[in-house]
Amino acid sequence: MVPEARAQERRLRRDLGFWGLTAIAFSNIVGSGWLFAAMYAAQTAGPASLLSWVGAGLLCVLVALVMIELGASRPEGGGTVRWPLYASGRLVGTLIGWSVLLSVGGTAAEISAIMQYAGHYLPGLYHGGSLTVTGLGVAAALSVVLTVLNWFAVRLFARLNNLLTLFKVAVPVVTVVALLASGWHTGRLTDHGGFAPYGYAACLSALAGGGIVYSVNGFQAPLDFSGETRSPRRTVPAAVLAGIGLAVAMYLALQVAFVFAVPDSALGHGWRGVNFDSPFGQLALLLNLHWLSALLYADAVVSPGGSAYVGVALDARHTYALAKNGTLPRWFMAVERRSGIPRRALVLNLAVILVFLLPFGGWQDIVSVMGDMYLLTYAACAVAAAVFLAAPGSRTAGWVPGLRWIAPVSFVVSAEFVYWSGWHDLRLALPLVLAGLLVFLAMQRTTGQGRPLAAELGTGAWLVVFLVVLTLLSWLGSFGGSTRLPAPWDSLTVAAFAVAVFFWAVRSGSRAQGEGASGDRRPPITRQN
Repeated sequence: MVPEARAQERRLRRDLGFWGLTAIAFSNIVGSGWLFAAMYAAQTAGPASLLSWVGAGLLCVLVALVMIELGASRPEGGGTVRWPLYASGRLVGTLIGWSVLLSVGGTAAEISAIMQYAGHYLPGLYHGGSLTVTGLGVAAALSVVLTVLNWFAVRLFARLNNLLTLFKVAVPVVTVVALLASGWHTGRLTDHGGFAPYGYAACLSALAGGGIVYSVNGFQAPLDFSGETRSPRRTVPAAVLAGIGLAVAMYLALQVAFVFAVPDSALGHGWRGVNFDSPFGQLALLLNLHWLSALLYADAVVSPGGSAYVGVALDARHTYALAKNGTLPRWFMAVERRSGIPRRALVLNLAVILVFLLPFGGWQDIVSVMGDMYLLTYAACAVAAAVFLAAPGSRTAGWVPGLRWIAPVSFVVSAEFVYWSGWHDLRLALPLVLAGLLVFLAMQRTTGQGRPLAAELGTGAWLVVFLVVLTLLSWLGSFGGSTRLPAPWDSLTVAAFAVAVFFWAVRSGSRAQGEGASGDRRPPITRQN
């Protein structure tokens, strides 16, 4: 880390503890997903969507274990952006950084969800699946408010988020109890096409297309705050796992409530025919639970608003880390002395959020694309963990036992999550990430520092090949593609390809580490008591 970056890192305030980090993880996971994903998942897989939530939780834990290893051994603000740079050089660091910058649109998704539910009271905000001109204006104003609330010390941010989290836990619990008590339909797992009316392969489609991957995404948030955490080696792992466990348990309960409470009159055309603009709110009205509907419409602002609040803070840490990487001008790396907040990064992210509110219309369109962007970071971090583990001086297995096999499995899971998003989304998402090559070439030409271009291309070529071939497989496959490669052979092909790329990437990164030539290299850190 360059001296200037180290000086800015020391300005970050280490004020966060276990409960603050767990609330950050939970609040970042539970946003608009709980308001919409149960319906989208049921449309895609019927009652079998319950399996999708269980599977998503288990797979996310595998990915999280890799992230926990990195966060515990190398705590740093915006670590998910920094670790790929350390392990795989500037080409990978730039492409991953570019994808993270694009994933700021996920915050725009939360704001769009708020507008969609607010349309219940103000119909002029949301129409035909898109924000109106008035809706865009209100969404922009809300984005400014969330930025201002993040302008002050991280301790104040954590306290306000803790209050929001309590409300976000209470309302879903009340919703589940009320719906099951008022609208339980026996035989729902066998009627209307049975437990898996569209086949068990639909459970995989529901992971991404049904909004499940997006809904459980966000568990990495404590890792990006690890530079602002007391005792990060002990606190961060516990907070990440606690956040995943609490969120998945809540989502699973909500899916059960939705499946068993939907009236038979709404299932005349099967689960794919179930369609509500505001799923739980309208369901409550159908069951004559007017008080619950009013509570849900109020929470429709609080839940995604709380997630967007954390998202704005998280995006600022990412932008701060991108400036440390050199992907963005170093000017955005500045941390304000009194507050310990990277305020310039906050302002830049506000501009990006406003841009992402414009080209995408509905909630599902935004999250499908933006979720794919961030999943690439999980894959790159799996490679980074394996590279660091193999580095000279790393004589232990690390903080996570079994990391040698967990890392490749995590990489494969991340690749499958991206692939299952489907051709409709990947034809846009992956070429957008590849456009980061232009950013990398511009950086190489402008700075003229670091390794030669050929050396960087050799170390990071695996990610370019990974993106190109994954795009091709998506076009050939059965998830919205041409079905030239039918299921399940398409998913098996992706898995085999991912394994090969993983070991190629680890070998390339380890070679660069051995040469002492990786981007902005830090010495390997081994286990400490």
